[in-house]
Amino acid sequence: MTADFAHDTLAGRTVFGAGSRHGVAAEVDALGATRVLVIASRDEDAIAAEVTAQLGDRVVGRFRDVVQHVPNAKAAAAVELAASCDADAVLTIGGGSATGFGKVVCLDSDAELAFVCIPTTYAGSEMTTIWGRTDGDHKQTGKNPVVKPDTVIYDPDLTASLPARIAGPSGMNALAHCVEALYGPGANPVVALSALEGIRVLNHSLPIVCDGAADASARAVARSDVLFGAHLAGVALAAAGTALHHKTCHVLGGMFDLNHGDMNAVVLGHALAYNAPAIPSVMQQIATALGVGADAAPKQLIELARMIGAPSSLEAIGMPEDGIEDAARRVVAEARANVRPPELDGITAMLADAFAGRDPR
Repeated sequence: MTADFAHDTLAGRTVFGAGSRHGVAAEVDALGATRVLVIASRDEDAIAAEVTAQLGDRVVGRFRDVVQHVPNAKAAAAVELAASCDADAVLTIGGGSATGFGKVVCLDSDAELAFVCIPTTYAGSEMTTIWGRTDGDHKQTGKNPVVKPDTVIYDPDLTASLPARIAGPSGMNALAHCVEALYGPGANPVVALSALEGIRVLNHSLPIVCDGAADASARAVARSDVLFGAHLAGVALAAAGTALHHKTCHVLGGMFDLNHGDMNAVVLGHALAYNAPAIPSVMQQIATALGVGADAAPKQLIELARMIGAPSSLEAIGMPEDGIEDAARRVVAEARANVRPPELDGITAMLADAFAGRDPR
């Protein structure tokens, strides 16, 4: 019997398919936008040039200073540029960092801006109302409907040049969205459909995407599947919210400026193992989607990260060992609403295992 639940469906348009970026001008026109600020890092110059050529004189500005975690000072510069250009729309091209800057511009601008997003990684945040920004060593997050892109254009061709060292951890971020959506604060049967299919697709196809020796046609199919999995992950995240895993990654990212995708690859199995005693039925669902026994799900996530060449320890990505205790205290404070209440000793042990690259307990 289906349990009672509440579910909010977010508005927005999704365009998915190889070559779909070529329709960006029509999508901008459909939103009635005439003055577009493009947000894309220098690494995305080639794609940005191709896209902006379609828009012509509708592009009134370009913000390139995109970095992870959206530091307040740089976010303020992007907001100021949007105002000085009298922009009526934001177009972001890139991963979660570019999307994050677009969200903060929409959040902080006095004008109501249209928002078009072209993801080039598997971040998934483009499907959510969640925003984040960093002030010093503290990362703040919140929800607001104005930051949800009006139109998201998924073009698998844009991920063809994504190196495995970025694609793998980015895909683990998407996988983490799916996993946490099954026990996050807004978890429900509708969300579970997207989340479980996302887990299945990402677990199967992400290793193919990251395997440089795989057949080219197989990798092309896998890229499309992983991007679809990332879309499902974003849909699930938008409705269900986050739990211990992402709270931990936000704390560590703010404190130590660690790469977000790499953190996801390292922490996911450990966070799931911590929560396992409180969610036995969910553990069985996750394990089935991963194709393993229920007790093996956390270890499988660690093995998947290793299989795709992602980092296997927090030490390897730059976290200092003497930061574990302080980080654990912050995680306990930030993740109070987690499905299994965070206890300082347990969280400290979880971070110590993740730091050393031990198997999850």
